Amino acid sequence: MNLRHYVRDIPDYPKKGITFYDITPILSDPEAFQYVMDQLFEKYKDCGADKIVAADARGFIFGAPLALKMGIPFIPVRKPGKLPFKNRCVTYDLEYGSDTLCMHVDAVEQGDKILMIDDLLATGGTAEGMVQLIKEAGGEIVGCGFVIQLGFLDGDEVLKAAGVEYDFLVEV
Repeated sequence: MNLRHYVRDIPDYPKKGITFYDITPILSDPEAFQYVMDQLFEKYKDCGADKIVAADARGFIFGAPLALKMGIPFIPVRKPGKLPFKNRCVTYDLEYGSDTLCMHVDAVEQGDKILMIDDLLATGGTAEGMVQLIKEAGGEIVGCGFVIQLGFLDGDEVLKAAGVEYDFLVEV
């Protein structure tokens, strides 16, 4: 299946000069969505992960069902003020600004083997923020997967510099 056909380009969103790559066409087609989930499962079923960490909000769409299918816990990483328990937080740069991610302090423990999942790898800021949160908590990243990689940006370099191997399903 050619997933690129299910990614909609929206120019000048969220601000002028930025193209947003919309995954809702994947989600609105059960066959495409199932294909994505099956591909992610096949790539990571034997990676040795104890837990899946995914970022708010689109990462949840793929990370939570993958965790369920793999039979392992799902850990949400969210914006400040969205998690009810004590948090560790990190601020990172985005393609069009900066943001902050938080994770419960007890979500990842020393030695946990973590699979990171997100919808899209752009500049690598969100992924780098998740890496930082996981490593600060003592977790080991055993895999990192994206549905889409924006090949014209340097997110891959950010992950390489962090020592994280990653994979993706479609490149734009």
